[in-house]
Amino acid sequence: MTPPKNPWVGLIALVAVCFAVAWIGSAVTMPKIDGWYAALAKPSWNPPNWIFGPVWSFLYLTMAVAAWLVWRKGGWGGAKWPLTLFGVQLALNLLWSCLFFALENPGLAFGEIIVLWAAIVATTVVFWRRSKLASLLFVPYLAWVTFAAFLNFIVWRLNVY
Repeated sequence: MTPPKNPWVGLIALVAVCFAVAWIGSAVTMPKIDGWYAALAKPSWNPPNWIFGPVWSFLYLTMAVAAWLVWRKGGWGGAKWPLTLFGVQLALNLLWSCLFFALENPGLAFGEIIVLWAAIVATTVVFWRRSKLASLLFVPYLAWVTFAAFLNFIVWRLNVY
């Protein structure tokens, strides 16, 4: 496979896509933070709200760089399957925000985050075959979503009426 002629354009595009997803997710989430989310029972170890923005910004950036590392080895044609998985997990990431915050449904969001977690694992494994660094860049994301899934479960269970 021939690498793309201008790989920096690919990096800019992938960063733009990841941060577009982040922006949409934030637009869905932010209106619910001070009202609905604030009223939910949460465990004592729930992180403060201010931590989520920096953590997710870092994770979206590392996701974009990981996808770029895979893409630049052979372009879309050479990495169709890994980049398709990447797109699926990115869409599932956004869907979680919609289910949890927009629909105010932690139970449904918990079921969905399990699917998201599996998609992240699959993407990490497939990325490993093309770029070990790309795969390693997904590890913090997997760790955070593992934590988020546990938190989602606890919040759901604490708020079942």
